[in-house]
Amino acid sequence: MKNTSGKIFKVVAIVLMAMTAVMNILGGAGTSCAAFFTKNYPPYWILIKPVDYRWLYQTFVVTTLIVGIIGISAVIGLVRGGKRAYRNTLIVLAIGTILNAIHFYTSLTVIGKATPANVVFYINALTLIVFLVLGIPALREKVDFSKSSKESDKATGAGLAAMVSGVIILSTPMWVGASHIYMGTNWVYVFAWPIYIFGTFLTVGGIGLLAKAAWATQKQDSSEVKVQAL
Repeated sequence: MKNTSGKIFKVVAIVLMAMTAVMNILGGAGTSCAAFFTKNYPPYWILIKPVDYRWLYQTFVVTTLIVGIIGISAVIGLVRGGKRAYRNTLIVLAIGTILNAIHFYTSLTVIGKATPANVVFYINALTLIVFLVLGIPALREKVDFSKSSKESDKATGAGLAAMVSGVIILSTPMWVGASHIYMGTNWVYVFAWPIYIFGTFLTVGGIGLLAKAAWATQKQDSSEVKVQAL
């Protein structure tokens, strides 16, 4: 019997983890302006006076970027399957959730607002909860990340994860823009070229992987029909 629900849960979990990894990277990169170039952004001068918080925000940038990059590695592990894939993902999510909770609280306290740090925290927390739920014995039997899936299933998970990540990156100016506009200038466009290049690459690559998965599935179904006919 085909474990259809297990496959769906697995793909959803992989896509959520990919979104979380990308959001951590975007959050870390976005904080770099306030952390390293504070004097160029008047609204963030509060990070300098009366107390210098730049060291703390620079720490947020580095650690959040590292968590995001390791998160990408965790996504690859989930797609490929392995004994430590689920455990490694939980560790990354726990660290990311705690780190972004501290960032969220600090921004609210020091600056008076926390966008997009709050969004990054919520996504980390949501994905952590989902993976903890998938760890329940009854569900873990259906969604077993320790086993390697069929190539078509791997391509589907990787394709959706890449495509969704690419769309998130390309749409960054829209969902972050409102909180990053100062005197008519959208600061998000400081990273315009990386956003366009990586966003397009992931989106197109994801669509390509989905097409590959569809082709492999169709080919497999045709083979099964021929075998049954014999």
